[in-house]
Amino acid sequence: MEGGVAAEEGTVRCAAWIKRPENAHLVALGKSNPSSLQIFTFDRLTNSLASSPSVTFEFEEGCDPVSIAVHPSGDDIVVSTTKSCRLFQLYGQENNIKMVTKELQPLQDVGPQRCLAFSTDGSRFAAGGVDGHLRIHEWPSMRVIVDESKAHKSVNDMDFSLTDYCTLSLDSEFLATTSTDGSARIWNAADGVPVNSLTRNSDEKIELCRFSKDGTKPFLFCTVQKGTELWPVRPGFSERKIQNESEVSKNMPFTGSEKSREVTESQVKALTPQGSKDGDVCVVAVKKMEVSHWSKRLHLGFPVTSLDFCPSERVVLSTSNEWGAMITKLNVPADWKEWQIYILLLGLFLASAVLFYIFFETSDSFWNFPLGKNQPTRPKLGSFLGDAQSDDKNMWGPVDL
Repeated sequence: MEGGVAAEEGTVRCAAWIKRPENAHLVALGKSNPSSLQIFTFDRLTNSLASSPSVTFEFEEGCDPVSIAVHPSGDDIVVSTTKSCRLFQLYGQENNIKMVTKELQPLQDVGPQRCLAFSTDGSRFAAGGVDGHLRIHEWPSMRVIVDESKAHKSVNDMDFSLTDYCTLSLDSEFLATTSTDGSARIWNAADGVPVNSLTRNSDEKIELCRFSKDGTKPFLFCTVQKGTELWPVRPGFSERKIQNESEVSKNMPFTGSEKSREVTESQVKALTPQGSKDGDVCVVAVKKMEVSHWSKRLHLGFPVTSLDFCPSERVVLSTSNEWGAMITKLNVPADWKEWQIYILLLGLFLASAVLFYIFFETSDSFWNFPLGKNQPTRPKLGSFLGDAQSDDKNMWGPVDL
């Protein structure tokens, strides 16, 4: 239906967009009671999901989905359940989607993984467990890069940075992780070496984190108890709080550690959505840190459990345990693309040239300056361009030898 899909059977535990060719994107929903993974098609015209799934996989009893991650290619999906992790591979086109499941041997019987994430280039995969165990693997070989059993008390959130930031010469890829005890750490994703731990006051808890994705501003966005903090990411991660008690937090009905249940940096770059314990969803313009979209009570008083931007549209997918998955179209103006700016400048130049020509040909008053005794009144355009019918041989007049 318009604006969302209700969980008619089962409770939605996790959800994610699946990027597909020609913007024919899909949505993956992990449900419990009964436990299943369902793939829905997305209609760009109506901004809604299909009324029924295109393909469904049913888990065994007592094996409920916990989290989900989709490879940037859109072909691989990893789902963590209460027992282990399972890989799903998609085949076929929109009207004939097929799904094959495989076991991930290194992640068998590891227990529930609260966080799953692929790197932006798809070469690495990370899993953060409820037990605090952090794992980073190469993809798809699953070679172990990090296997830290005591990375956190319990992993709460994680996110990969871009592979490199061209303007700031960051030559490494990083992974940010947060814990349920309020701590946060930065890891070098290439070798698994801890880079730094973010500092905080004794009464603050860092909850969720997302790296900027525009490739020019290497910031790490974190939600904390007292507001939305913006941390600059530099080699060595020297820490400096850019914004404390932001206007976003002052204008949002958040309280205490439950202020922000989910935050994610958009693939359409300059926007950050946030969801609250009251079911609100807002979108913040990063450059100005101002709320540009606010859907109040979208999930009718129940905490928002996940948020995800559509890969190509200004649409947000949000979920809650009570109201399932909701599709929300953002009333945010689209960014100007580079080719659109060039076309606009070319159009303005051509329009100026046409107006100048019309003004030159039709307006005599412009040329009525105070004139000398023998000064002609108005120059002819032909005098600048030359007379096409003139004799080139005599154009300079008679020559006195």
